[in-house]
Amino acid sequence: MGLTRQYLRYGPAALFGLVASARGNAAFVALRGERGRCLAVPACEHVFVWDTRKGEKVLILKGLKQEVSCLCPSPDGLHLAVGYEDGSIRVFSLLSGEANITFNGHKAAVTALQYDHLGGWLVSGSKDTDVIVWDVINESGLYRLKGHKDAVTQVLFLKEKNLLVTSGKDTLVKWWDLDTQHCFKTMVGHRTEVWGMALISEEKRLITGSADSELRVWDITYIQEEKDPDEPESKKGKVPTPGAEENTEEDETLELDEHPEERLVKCSKVGSIMREGRDRLVTLATDQTGKILACHGTDAVLEVFSVLSEEETQKQLEKKMKKAKKKAKQSSEEKPEGRVELSLQEEIQRVTNIRASSKIKSFDMILSTKGELKIVLLLQNNIIESYNLNLSAQVPQAVRASSITIGGHRSDVRTLAFSSDNIAILSAAAESVKIWNRMTLQCIRTMDCEYALCSLFVPGDRQVIIGTKTGKLQLYDLASGSLMETLDAHDGAVWSIALSPDQRGFVTGGADKCVRFWEFELVKDESSVQKRLSMKHVRVLQLDEDVLCVRFSPNQKLLAVSLLDCTVKIFYIDTLKFFLSLYGHKLPVLCMDISYDGTLIATGSADRNVKIWGLDFGDCHRSLFAHDDSVMYLKFVAKSHLFFTAGKDSKIKQWDADKFEHIQTLEGHHQEVWCLALSSNGDYVVSASHDKSLRLWERTREPLVLEEEREMQREAEYEESVAKEEQPVVAGETQGETGLAGRKTIETIKVAERIMEAIELYREEMAKLKEHEAICKAAGKEIPFPVNPILRAYGNITPSAYVLEVFKKVKLSELEESLLVLPFSYVPDLLKLFNEYIHLGSEVELLYRALLFLLKIHFGQITSNQMLVTVIENLKKTTISRVSEARDVLGFNMAGLQYLKREIEAKDEVMFFADATDRFEEKKRKRKKKEKMILAVL
Repeated sequence: MGLTRQYLRYGPAALFGLVASARGNAAFVALRGERGRCLAVPACEHVFVWDTRKGEKVLILKGLKQEVSCLCPSPDGLHLAVGYEDGSIRVFSLLSGEANITFNGHKAAVTALQYDHLGGWLVSGSKDTDVIVWDVINESGLYRLKGHKDAVTQVLFLKEKNLLVTSGKDTLVKWWDLDTQHCFKTMVGHRTEVWGMALISEEKRLITGSADSELRVWDITYIQEEKDPDEPESKKGKVPTPGAEENTEEDETLELDEHPEERLVKCSKVGSIMREGRDRLVTLATDQTGKILACHGTDAVLEVFSVLSEEETQKQLEKKMKKAKKKAKQSSEEKPEGRVELSLQEEIQRVTNIRASSKIKSFDMILSTKGELKIVLLLQNNIIESYNLNLSAQVPQAVRASSITIGGHRSDVRTLAFSSDNIAILSAAAESVKIWNRMTLQCIRTMDCEYALCSLFVPGDRQVIIGTKTGKLQLYDLASGSLMETLDAHDGAVWSIALSPDQRGFVTGGADKCVRFWEFELVKDESSVQKRLSMKHVRVLQLDEDVLCVRFSPNQKLLAVSLLDCTVKIFYIDTLKFFLSLYGHKLPVLCMDISYDGTLIATGSADRNVKIWGLDFGDCHRSLFAHDDSVMYLKFVAKSHLFFTAGKDSKIKQWDADKFEHIQTLEGHHQEVWCLALSSNGDYVVSASHDKSLRLWERTREPLVLEEEREMQREAEYEESVAKEEQPVVAGETQGETGLAGRKTIETIKVAERIMEAIELYREEMAKLKEHEAICKAAGKEIPFPVNPILRAYGNITPSAYVLEVFKKVKLSELEESLLVLPFSYVPDLLKLFNEYIHLGSEVELLYRALLFLLKIHFGQITSNQMLVTVIENLKKTTISRVSEARDVLGFNMAGLQYLKREIEAKDEVMFFADATDRFEEKKRKRKKKEKMILAVL
């Protein structure tokens, strides 16, 4: 067997150049107890928390591989729920920055997340059309609600009603009763997708937004309230305008009462509010108080509305009554005809429109106690903008307070370059050139430029040259950050630039079918005495097709030129005579590079292939299928025949040009990779993508063996295929509206295997113990029993205690799914062990949950097994007594804590667990009401 060549692994070092991804939503989080200052935003697979006042990143919540699709902070402000593209949900602690809980239930991206008002439950909606309710405290899924036929767009909890409202792209709004877990009402009054919903007026009104410019307003009447004679009528003076009435008749709402005997809510359309935007709604939301409503479409305008409270509505109604009486008095002495009512536009008033600098992708807002509204906008072009809106002003105008821009480009980075000392990184996009420090990842220079396509550091690293889409070459000085010179180099775009090996000049290739040679020269500057660097055009090579890429051979004898006719032409540099033509690609060659010794040239094409050629005769050594889309960039590692390729399939791959083997894939980017750059020593790779991120990869000291790498790839593929298999069917479960919350993943299968292994060990050890006892009896003396090494590692515990240890390590969110894939042959042993554990009083809650689930899914087999009758009888006695004991302990502790709370409050005269200001406001309101009643009596 021959020697296997070892390579060194490249690993991810950092992600930078990204302010926020436009895929998910932005959300205010309370960090260090301060609300309205810190903002959580998605950043590819991570979540960045920005201080909007300082413009600094204060916390990074690190994700795994999948992109973030949704965020939702908990009501207590201590946690942040993050939904991902693969359907998983992770709950992060904002104090430690660690992910405490992971939920796996959805098969596709999470599109909506919402906590209930206490923060104990979390509901999620997904592209897989399912809605799942999770118990955050128990770290487990409660149930899955099925009913939507397309992606779920919004989910809303109704406070203290135990109801849930969901909307979807299937044009439906569904009402769910969480007590019975069924859909009791479906609203089908929308002609297009329902993109957003919001509850206002103390949850007595629902506003929905769809693909048109109409916000539909619905009145909600709770049937329990209607039946209760003591309750006041929930609807006061809420009648639509005449125009809105006509619209209601036109858009008659159909209500599909799937369970008419259990109707809990009545919904009737009141009217509509017209948005100024003509395109579809993107986000519709209210602030925490419900006083402010805001929405935006696919444009750059945020529309802000004010919702009148019941008191304000009553005041407006009284004013309107007075006006009507005055008017009636002036015209005639009779009383005004009919009831005076407020129109919908008077109850939901337009405050202002905020125009952002680019398209809005998401927003969040918070209303301060002073009445100032703080709005934060997440924009499409990698910017976070913060606005302040004074609502008490006569004409409220939004003022931009701050914007976070320095951390990234506004558009996609199209070219990258390393300085010769590998400390500085250049990145250039359509609007600016940025210089980054590789070690700190901070932007140290930003210079405005035209649309950049290629770049290089001038020898000495004091200047940089940018080739633009308009055919210009721009020379920048890094010390001053100023543009020194602009030359019209080509009549079309400058697609490629390459520094000559002697570092005295460079060559450019453009869309005008020319290759131009340039030299550096020092010219006298008119403004100063010193000479400055300039570029001098030396000669030109005219070709028949557009030039896409140019490269020098290291000995500076040959020049490789990639043309639009899918060929690569090799020319002698001194005479510019034709030497070789490399043809074989089906589509144009977009990138290429020549190895350090000048023997190989590798070309990457839009036909997804990479071809390796010999530079002596132009023969094709090997053609490799490299990427699933166009190969955008190719670069050899210094002093080796290893090279990197970047593709539109979002992957970066490393190859061996001698053995024609794929070494490793660098996965991290979520969209097309446009370009990459390698440091001169080959230790660092930097890449830029359409997802707006720049990623730094570092060569580690870890050896990479190809056979092991292939084995790991096969394992990953197998794990993926296992996770995609059909979910196991639970006996007796009907395929209706509800189902189990979790789903089978490779983790749940591994947990089930660990439980099975523990039970197998328990069986073996018990059999050995019986044999040992028999031997001791026969021998008539005590013989030491050999302890299993696994049990010794756990501190010489018993086999039954080892099974309990394995059970304790199971994540609560994975418990049910793990037990579901566990074969029934292991269940009898488990039930016997459960009886033993519960009798001892250890882990009662965990074991009781597992026991109930096992009884539910294996009910038929357990009840028909005569051997288990006594076990079940014993379990019945022990579980009831132990659970009641645990409940008593909890009740005693709760009573003790409440007593201590009352003692402390009485001692310090401090309100605990409640906002004293809210209580004060409530008392003030009651006092005013009382005063009004006294005045009315007088």
